[in-house]
Amino acid sequence: MAGTERRDAVIIGGGHNGLVCAFYLAKAGLKVTVCEARGVVGGAAVTEEFHPGFRNSVASYTVSLLNPAVIAEMDLHGHGLRIVERPIANFLPLDGDYLKSGGGLARTQAEFARFSQKDAERLPAYFDMLDEIGDVLRKLAVQTPPNLGDGLPGLLRALRQGSTLLGLSRERQGQLIDFFTESARDVLDRWFESDPVKAVFGFDAVVGAFASPDTPGSAYVLLHHTFGEVNGKKGAWGHAIGGMGAITQAMARACEKLGVEILTGAPVARVLTEGGRAAEVALADGRSIAARIVASNLNPSLLFGKLVDQADLKPDFRDRVAAYRNGSGTFRMNMALSELPSFSVLPGSQMAEHHQSGIIIAPSLDYMDRAYVDAKATGMSKQPIVEMLIPSTLDDSLAPQGAHVASLFCQQFAPVLSDGHSWDEARDQAAELILDTVEAHAPGFKASVVGRTTLSPLDLERKFGLTGGDIFHGCMSLDQLWAARPFVGSASHRAPIKGLYMCGSGTHPGGGVSGNPGRNAAREILRDRSVGAALELMVRGL
Repeated sequence: MAGTERRDAVIIGGGHNGLVCAFYLAKAGLKVTVCEARGVVGGAAVTEEFHPGFRNSVASYTVSLLNPAVIAEMDLHGHGLRIVERPIANFLPLDGDYLKSGGGLARTQAEFARFSQKDAERLPAYFDMLDEIGDVLRKLAVQTPPNLGDGLPGLLRALRQGSTLLGLSRERQGQLIDFFTESARDVLDRWFESDPVKAVFGFDAVVGAFASPDTPGSAYVLLHHTFGEVNGKKGAWGHAIGGMGAITQAMARACEKLGVEILTGAPVARVLTEGGRAAEVALADGRSIAARIVASNLNPSLLFGKLVDQADLKPDFRDRVAAYRNGSGTFRMNMALSELPSFSVLPGSQMAEHHQSGIIIAPSLDYMDRAYVDAKATGMSKQPIVEMLIPSTLDDSLAPQGAHVASLFCQQFAPVLSDGHSWDEARDQAAELILDTVEAHAPGFKASVVGRTTLSPLDLERKFGLTGGDIFHGCMSLDQLWAARPFVGSASHRAPIKGLYMCGSGTHPGGGVSGNPGRNAAREILRDRSVGAALELMVRGL
């Protein structure tokens, strides 16, 4: 390895979890290099100009799950991060009516009562249930799962984390099991009776999932999206001033303050081993960096399918990699608008609170189910699920005065088209379907569009390394969660190659801009390093 640069640790991928992992390793005194393939750090959490004068979050588009401990320990606010809360959570345009949620319990109850008095009365108990279960999951999210094959330490870890669940009542334990195993419809049908009420909650069950709200396990995706917070307010969603790139730029500044070297335009071609352990990363441009610690922020399918020599993996592990499931059904659009949309049920282009919320075009669970069934059969929904955010209503740095930017997060669109065509051929057709869907509720919307970008599932894979367009780095189903994420036997952030670790969303606790996988991985890396140092001292007789 003559002429090879040497570092203590190399992070593959400069997305938010890679930056978080790098920060904690550098804080412990390690010399760390982050290798990012794109020309800008941040992975899918970046802000870019997509039309002259218009900037927006390119892929990730809203914030809630970011761990407050990560914010505090990295001093992200001190590095320029500012997050503001939406005035209300969601606006659901309907046929001749609408539903708003958020803005306080009493207000949401009053809104729900227009559709069902029973649902309004049930709402406090539903929120209490989510709070209690969410508190347990927040605790588990910052712990490393037990790993099969770890012997007594793994057993003790399983018992310790299992005991956390004992703090829940028997009723809550049963409800938690329901969330992990049942469909979102099963859960919501037991709580509510109104279609719009169930839809405003059920949307969280299909976000990032190529699935129906009727799919078993979809209830967990709903739950996963409820245990975040904004500025100390549990369950809230907000906007990072400057877009999602403001988060990762603040993280990059925190890393650089500790001496982390961040390389952009530096895709990794191979992870090389020596004596059975990771020893070096070879960059696509011919450079190489040697390190005893290599941590990957990539989708596990990408890491083990393309960067690692298959001869370094046992056959049974290669089989698990091949069986790992990706695909989130996501089609992402950014729009430059000359004016705010005027909705048929709430006319007017003057800024109002519903423009500052998450605008959900999916009026019922049946609508969401049909969208999935269509996409599974033909590759795309005839009537897509659309969530539109207009972040320029909260952040005037994103668009020229009087104009706006809109983020459209759209589903369901199959990762691979069933008719054998490429998304390069079908991209514009899907975009028009999405625009028509918004236009049906906000006449004149299409005429207000002065610029746009579109990212199909294939584009998301090409641009951000999101295999199958999967924003979570792997389906978040029961067989790919906790001690089985990404694979049974490899849930502790350690790959089956010594010195190689995983720190991305393909590890526990999964997707979303949380920073938890990176923080948890750094803890395990430093634990191994401490044990290794102690063993070396013992061998030397010191």
